[in-house]
Amino acid sequence: MKFSFVACELNCRGWISAVGVVTADSPKDFEEFERGRDLRGATLVLDSSGGSVNDSIALGRRFRELGLLTTVGVSVVAHTPQGERASVSGEAYCESMCVFLLLSGKARYVPETAHVRVHQIWMGDRADDAKAASYTAQDLMIVERDVGRLAKYTFDMGGSGDLLALSLSVPPWEDLHEMSPSELRLANLVTTDAVAEVLPRVDTTAAAVAEAKPKAVQDRFASGENATGEPPAKSTKTAEAVVPTGAAPAQ
Repeated sequence: MKFSFVACELNCRGWISAVGVVTADSPKDFEEFERGRDLRGATLVLDSSGGSVNDSIALGRRFRELGLLTTVGVSVVAHTPQGERASVSGEAYCESMCVFLLLSGKARYVPETAHVRVHQIWMGDRADDAKAASYTAQDLMIVERDVGRLAKYTFDMGGSGDLLALSLSVPPWEDLHEMSPSELRLANLVTTDAVAEVLPRVDTTAAAVAEAKPKAVQDRFASGENATGEPPAKSTKTAEAVVPTGAAPAQ
């Protein structure tokens, strides 16, 4: 996941843009991004297909410590006669573990045009044909352990059991479930319907120039135990939980 600070005109405080897949490097990358900046109470704008469960949890807890506000969107810079002007387009995607990063916000806003999608944790290296693949007891232990960690995190962040129940009901051989406005409310992913509470005085006139690219197949990781910490060479159908090669499972 890449972090950048987007500045804007007067009467706009700017925001943090968070884009891409969460990997084992993401917590360290955010720590480096945070160095020398006072990010307390800043707004985090998410556009992500998810990533590592454990690293997303670590990021989410740090976001809550900073009192960040969260929303879903794509940062857009338009060239005008008055100079460059930044805005946020709500036509963006927040999927898999991104949904739990959204949950970390002290205040949370989801635009009507945003796509918030959930699914189960699974072994990513066997996601292409999940029904036919074989699984060991250790595989099941890893998934169940990460589900437990995710459940604790969800309740710590103020999320509801509805979010977990919905996420864990979507197997890898089915499409991701796009959450409806009522489901977002039941999950407590939305705390406000007013964009001004998370993006005060942001100019939205340039939003129409953004083109959100459909993500029919997403990169999704379940466990922070990816041996390389890098995104896969190709998108997978569901979450990935991998035991490090030549190492014991993380505690």
